[in-house]
Order: sequence, then structure tokens, then C-alpha cells
Amino acid sequence: MKKIIANFRKDEDGAVTVDWVVLTAAMVLLGLLIMIAIGGGAENAANWLKSTMEGLVT
Repeated sequence: MKKIIANFRKDEDGAVTVDWVVLTAAMVLLGLLIMIAIGGGAENAANWLKSTMEGLVT
């Protein structure tokens, strides 16, 4: 039983998994923040392009 507990304490696979989960969550959060930051500008640019192209057609 002592050997099992000692091996469990030395095993670092769980710690690596936690590191990857935290890193992935941080990247997702960063992506969402970037989308929020540029979302309004992208929508304005799309609306401008739409109105410009509609002006060319009519």
C-alpha cells in the first residue's frame, strides 16, 4: 500500500493535464475578448461595404 501511495505522489500526469486545461481556458478567453473588441468595427466595415456595393448596383 505504501508503494502505491508513493507512486501516486510521484505521478505528475494530473498536474500536466491541469496545466493544459488552464492554458486552453486562457486562450479561449483571450479569443473571446479579441472578438468582442473588434466585433463592432468588423460589423461597421461590413455595413459600409454592403451600402457601397448596393450603391454600385442601383
